[in-house]
Amino acid sequence: MESWKAWLLVCWQFLLFQFSSSHSLCHPHDNFALLQFKASFTVDIDSKITTWENGTDCCSWQGVTCDLISGHVTGLNLMQSGLENQIHPNSTLFQLSHLQSLNLALNDFSDSPMSPLFGGFENLAHLNLSDSSFIGEIPSQISHLSKLESLDLSYNGRLKSSLNLSSSLVTLSLVESELKGILTNDDIICLPNLQHLYMSYNYNLLGQLPSFGCSTSLTILDLSENNFNGSIPPSFFNLTNLTFLDLSSNYLKGSIPNVFHQSNRFEELDLSDNHIGGFSNMIDLRFDHNLLNGTIPSWCLSLRDVSFMDLSNNKLNGRIPNWLHEMGSFLSFLRVLDLQMNKLFGSVPSNFSRSNQLRTLSLNGNQLEGPLPKSLSNCNSLVILNLGNNQIEDTFPHWLQTLLNLRALVLRANKFHDYMTITTKSMSLTFRKIPTEFVNIDLSQNKFEGEIPKVIGELDALIGLNFSHNRLNGLIPQSMGNLTKLESLDLSSNLLTGTIPIELTNLNFLELLNLSHNHLVGEIPQGKQFNTFMNDSYEGNLGLCGLPLSKKCGMDNEQHSPPSLTVLREHKFGFGWKPVAIGYGCGMVFGVVMGCCVLLLGKPRWLVRMIGSLLN
Repeated sequence: MESWKAWLLVCWQFLLFQFSSSHSLCHPHDNFALLQFKASFTVDIDSKITTWENGTDCCSWQGVTCDLISGHVTGLNLMQSGLENQIHPNSTLFQLSHLQSLNLALNDFSDSPMSPLFGGFENLAHLNLSDSSFIGEIPSQISHLSKLESLDLSYNGRLKSSLNLSSSLVTLSLVESELKGILTNDDIICLPNLQHLYMSYNYNLLGQLPSFGCSTSLTILDLSENNFNGSIPPSFFNLTNLTFLDLSSNYLKGSIPNVFHQSNRFEELDLSDNHIGGFSNMIDLRFDHNLLNGTIPSWCLSLRDVSFMDLSNNKLNGRIPNWLHEMGSFLSFLRVLDLQMNKLFGSVPSNFSRSNQLRTLSLNGNQLEGPLPKSLSNCNSLVILNLGNNQIEDTFPHWLQTLLNLRALVLRANKFHDYMTITTKSMSLTFRKIPTEFVNIDLSQNKFEGEIPKVIGELDALIGLNFSHNRLNGLIPQSMGNLTKLESLDLSSNLLTGTIPIELTNLNFLELLNLSHNHLVGEIPQGKQFNTFMNDSYEGNLGLCGLPLSKKCGMDNEQHSPPSLTVLREHKFGFGWKPVAIGYGCGMVFGVVMGCCVLLLGKPRWLVRMIGSLLN
């Protein structure tokens, strides 16, 4: 059955092809109307309608689309076709009654009045008359086009409008159309199907922004470059489908409604070039997990009293702006700045002012590089500093010791480096001065070297500690057993040696332990939380034995132990003690044999005489 239908469809397409190749598809009435329309204009040599010739199929003409069955013209796209002259009410254009799409944009119709006959295209879904020198009243008949989905009348400088438009509209563009007066709810905004509204650059639109007393489907709203004044009505942000809002370059003032907790998926919000400020209450800006792209929006600079700014998990790129110095008042209220998981590059700004009140700075997951600026030490209120997963290259920032409120430090997956064995004392000093209330330290995936300072055990408020994927060596400090609040400890992928301290069994809240891929030896401690850890906590340590590993501890454990420090040093030079012993023994035997031969042969004589005198 299905194959029969497919065969019938092929035959039908073949017949259509044969018919269209031997007969004109275009309806004769529409063919004549188009030729008459062409004749009413002066056209450039490069115009689309120069291809329109009598005796040819109009459906093959450039810019013309026809219905395959009836041959009527359903689409006419004459955008930027060099048409010059007025469109009169008796134009044969209005005889194309089957039009569904009409685009006359970017032509010069010489201040033609917009004819009411544009409202006669009953099937019209798309009408674009932008930048074509139409003037006068927008005819009310357009509101009768029940199928009209998009209407673009932008850049026609002298339009007048009662704004009585079709309720079927989805997209409406009236950019720079010299609209005048006050925008009210009943005009445009409450059209039931409207999703995209562009009304920028109408400098005679004034008064206050309308309050939304209706439910709309708007996703894009551009009212920039007008003369609106007053405050932003709270109802503006009840547009739960809104993804793009541009209110820039007006005379708006007052405060922004504190409604950013809603579920808007903003791609762009622009409030720049207004008089917004002096908020009675500090506000939160939360635009995380959206689709913001480009550089950090300039409208941020106008929000001087914001306390919480979250632009994380977007697609922002470019450098972090120098707000931090150029706008001293900006940071006077900002407590949280979260720009993590974007594509920001360059260095961390080097101009944190002493007056800032930052408590959280999260720049994790970008492409930042260069050294850390020492002006970060001016952030005396800082509690959380997350700079992980960047390309920052520096030594350990010892100057962070001045941040007495710091509780969480994340520097993971960067290019930090330091020789901890050389700087143990300075590290010890640093850890003594860093507050003991530290909650989380993550220095993983860097290039730190040397031993873990014993004073790490004094940070008794630690919940998370991650030193993994560095080049740390030496023993695990017994003092870590004092970190009784620790829930996560990761020392994996280092060069640590010795045994696992029994003191670590005091960590009653430890839920995650990773000591894998080191050079640890001996029996794994048992009891309490250690009874809950699996093999993957210890893998890659050939000298460990005991549960949960299948390898039992015993006398033969030594022969499977990982290399000691002595062996590691030998390995560094490329050979061990066995080749040395063999070489020494062989050399000694060879020397005795050669000595005997010398004495028996009596040569060389000076050596024989010397040995003989020693024997006598």
